[in-house]
Amino acid sequence: MAVSGASGSGQVRSLDTLVRLGRETRAPGAQGQPDAAAAPCRLALPDGMTVPLGCDAVAAPAGFGPQLLPRLPRVGCVYADASTWWWIVPADSDYALQWPAPALYATGAVLPDGRPDGLPTLIHRPEGTVPYTPPIPLYLALCRVTGTTPAWSRPVNV
Repeated sequence: MAVSGASGSGQVRSLDTLVRLGRETRAPGAQGQPDAAAAPCRLALPDGMTVPLGCDAVAAPAGFGPQLLPRLPRVGCVYADASTWWWIVPADSDYALQWPAPALYATGAVLPDGRPDGLPTLIHRPEGTVPYTPPIPLYLALCRVTGTTPAWSRPVNV
């Protein structure tokens, strides 16, 4: 699906581009938003890591962390505090995916305000320079440990 500009410039934007533009306007430090100094904390990647696909994070309760690890073909950067494990995934890994509760999706790997446990620490760093855990295996593993049926396997109500 694509949308052409109303100005008649002939520029066409895909749905993916429109979603990304919408997120950029909500990102901390974006025009009309609070400046970066007042913004919530972002998970800091280790030195030498590259993010060619952007960077988001998926949080899960700490008790699920050890259950998820053996179910994943590759584990990227993982951060933890007393109550939560944070998995780094490529940006837009929530596009057309509803992550199962109690997972939390954090666009830009920005942590929510008011973290009672303080800042998470890095507990796993992958070999190489790419920090990502593949999002589909992580999604399926989270569905498994939470007893949630993946969205694409649910009956369609018409």
